Formats: sequence, structure tokens, C-alpha cells
Amino acid sequence: MNTLAGSALPKDTHDNRTQNAMIPFNRFGKLLMVDLTRRICRRDDCPDDALPFLGGRGFNAWYLYRHLKPGIDPLGPENRLLFSAGLLTGSAAPCSARLHVNALSPLTGILGSANIGGYVGAWLRSCNLASIVIRGASPEPVYLYVDETSARLMPAEDLWGLDVFAVQDRLRQIHAPEKVRILTIGPGGENQVRFAAIMTEKDHAAGRTGLGAVMGAKHLKAVVIAKGSHKHLPADTPPKKQAVKTYVNLVKTAPEFSFFSKYGGAGYLSWVNEFGIMGAKNYTEIGVPDISSIDGRNLAKQIVRSSGCAKCPVQCKADLVMDPAKPEEMSTRPEFEPVINFGPKCGLSDMAAIIRLDNLCNRLGVDTTSTASVIAFAMDLNEKGLMPDTLKQDLDLSWGHARTMETLIHRIVDGTTPLGRMLSKGVRQAAKQIGGKAAAHAAHVKGLELTAYHPSAIMGTALGYAVSSRGGDYNNVYASLEYSWSKEQAIKEFGTALAVDIHATKAKGRLIRKAVVTNILVDTIGLCKVP
Repeated sequence: MNTLAGSALPKDTHDNRTQNAMIPFNRFGKLLMVDLTRRICRRDDCPDDALPFLGGRGFNAWYLYRHLKPGIDPLGPENRLLFSAGLLTGSAAPCSARLHVNALSPLTGILGSANIGGYVGAWLRSCNLASIVIRGASPEPVYLYVDETSARLMPAEDLWGLDVFAVQDRLRQIHAPEKVRILTIGPGGENQVRFAAIMTEKDHAAGRTGLGAVMGAKHLKAVVIAKGSHKHLPADTPPKKQAVKTYVNLVKTAPEFSFFSKYGGAGYLSWVNEFGIMGAKNYTEIGVPDISSIDGRNLAKQIVRSSGCAKCPVQCKADLVMDPAKPEEMSTRPEFEPVINFGPKCGLSDMAAIIRLDNLCNRLGVDTTSTASVIAFAMDLNEKGLMPDTLKQDLDLSWGHARTMETLIHRIVDGTTPLGRMLSKGVRQAAKQIGGKAAAHAAHVKGLELTAYHPSAIMGTALGYAVSSRGGDYNNVYASLEYSWSKEQAIKEFGTALAVDIHATKAKGRLIRKAVVTNILVDTIGLCKVP
């Protein structure tokens, strides 16, 4: 394997809408172009056409629109996989750690999109890079190593087959004493599960739309980033330092700060249940009679370490020890979505089991939302007598059967049974293969499984599911204004208080338009949506 700075990787051609001229925008970082087929890498300047799209999700969409040919196979070598830092990612700005990942999705067939936190985005910026563009496919497993002055492809045959946690441990050993951050896939990506995730650390995931499968199809096991010395948009003047201080104070004095910092997203389950918007049992029900057994606030006493992303004062992640007699058995605290999706959506009320299932998905590298959704779909079909016995085999598919859920996750990832292989394609394709009335119970938009909120209970989110550019997902639109704004704010902005009435359909178009535009900007800048 070679270090390939200045190699003969052909430049991407632009159509007549682009000029490929270079402007000072390149002070925000260069592009690392990687051709896995030809085993070469090159650093490029960023075309001036990309300037209006800022970075992150914006740059990726701009690039893929110009370079992906219609009709290509998402799992073929012609697909391109992009990792792009937001405009502020890696800067002095607080809460600016986000890295956006895009490619053609093997799950939906449209633009695949996912977002990941941790430190990888900031460390990419420290190497004076804004984006990594992956093209082609390697004939055998490799990983990409990146530092401030070079990039090279390294053999990964001995890493192939390792889970997410094991491969990161191994790569840290290989590159010690150098400190590195790692993006990797697990067996889910290797086996091209259509909702495979790309992971960093133990619980930061670019989970949605199956971009881990794209990485697996390219035989790219991991991207290893060594920390560089480049300072991206530093707070190097008194006004900048004051701006950073002011923003941090705003975050820390927000009413939600101490709550979210202590309990994380899982602390909001009681509110969602009481508000009447939680999907349960594959969306056949709304909410559960008693949420107390899976209320994330109850996990506070099990926390042994809090953590978070680069430049974030919230630090909403946590490691847990559920059994004091077994301190070596540490788990990561699940987020809001996994608790609801493995819990009420699947009829499960055992928090320890939910934590185990969430951590298993992270270890194997599959999206928790889609994984739980295909399991809930199977359980729903079973209850309605629509699941063929030839597919059920030895499984008890009754609601809330945690052991069955764990078994199904393994079978989805390793593809050893017909039902596992079928569910690994997502609910849309699984419903088509099962046939009959199964499609009526497949909860998705554009092939992407829905997130936690029940679409019949909250109208703005329902519209958000429908218009989301990546399919049925809350975070891509994030219509939180619907329940966080006052009636007075809604009247001032939208002309009617009905915009924030979750049961009304009026004015939801204007509300969702504002949410969509706002969240595109957030994803291009590289900010977290929580603070």
C-alpha cells in the first residue's frame, strides 16, 4: 500500500454549470480524494461552486448531484461515499462536532444521509481537511489512514470480521502511541445489511440509510484519523473569545441543559408518553400505560462516567454499570430513539434488555431504529397471522420477547436464516417478499423505517416524515417548534396558533418549511441539534 499525495488520480469533471475555479474558501480545508480501485489518494482544493453549500450535508449533496450517474447500484463501485465536516466543525464554536456522511442509499435508492458526532469531525479538520471522498471499490479489505501530511490505504484482511469495538481496539494498538479517532463498520456493514451503520467510539453512529453497507461493499473497513495541528477558525481575538463564552453561557443557562446533561435523551420518555405521541407495537398503538420501568431518569445511579463530543459543554453520553457486582460489564446509555424503538415499539418493558440490544447493535454496526423497526414489523405480522411458519422457524415472535429480538439481530447481521436475510433488506423489501397484506404493516417512507413519534398523533412530524429528503425520519426535519414554541410565537411567525397545535393540520406546511431549511443549515454548519 502506498502513500499517494500528488498521484495521478483523475480530477472529477464538472458539467457546464461548474467552473472548477479556486477561491479563498479553501482556507476552510481541502478535499481528500480516494480511489479504492486504483489504490490512490490525492488532496484537492475545493471548487468555488461549493461555496454556497458551506460544508457537511450541503457540500455532499452538491457533490453527489454532479458526480453520481443515474441508475447506478448503491452497492457498486460507481457509488461515492462522502464524509464532510460542517463549516464550523473543529472550530472554537461550541457544540460543533458534527460530521455528515452521504452516498446513494442501498436501503431507499435515493440520497442516503447520516450524521455523526464524537471527535472524528474535529480531528479531520485538524488535518486541514474538510471532506473525504471515496470512490471505487477495493478487491480485498483495506482501511484508510489519514494524518496532516499524508493518506494511505492499509491491508485490513485481519480486521475483517471483527466487531466495532474490537476493530477500534486493534487499530489503536497498531497505531500506538499515536492518538487516533476511528470511523468503522462492523459485521453488519461487511455483510451489507441495508441499514448498516458507520460507527465511532462505542455509541456514536452514522446510523440511518445504510451507509455502512456502502462502506462494506467497497471493502473499506475503517477510516483512521490521526490528530493534526491545524487550527480551524480559532477564537484568536477578544471578540471571538467573547462570542464563544457568550454561546457557552447560553447553552449552560438553557432550562434543558442540566436535565439533558444528567439524563441524556432517554430522560424524556415520560414526557413523550404523557404528551401522547409515542409509537408502540409497530404504530398500532400510541403510548404505553406505564413508562416507569424504562424511564431513562432511573439510570442516573448506574452512571460511572459521562462523556460527549468535541467542544460540547453538555456531555450527554454516559457509561453504565447495571450490576455493581460486575463492574467490568460496562454498557453505554441508550439514546431516546433506541429506548422507544426496542421498548414500546416492540412491546418490551425491560430496560436492562433494551440496553443489551442497543449495545449489541452498536457492536455489530447496524442502525438501532431500522433494526427495531423490522423486528416490530415481524412481531406485528405474527400477531395478525400473516407471518409464514416457514419464516418463523423456532422463534417466538410475540411482543416483548427479548431473547427472540437478540436472536433476530444476529440472524439479520449474519444472514443465516430466510427471515434474517429478508429483514436485513428493510421493511419495504421484506413486505414485498412476504407478500399478501404484509405491506400494509410496513411503517416506512421512501423505504426508510419511521422513528419514535407516531405519525397519526403529531401532524407536523407526520408531514416531516413525508417530505424528509432521506425518508421517514424525525431528525432530518426536526420539527421541534411544533411542541416547543408558544402560541404567541406561532402567531407572530406563521399567522396562526394552529401551527403549534399537534393535532391540527393547518399551517404545518409553513412550520415544516422553516424546520427543513433550519436543519439543512445546521447540518451544513456542523452543529448538534440538541443544544
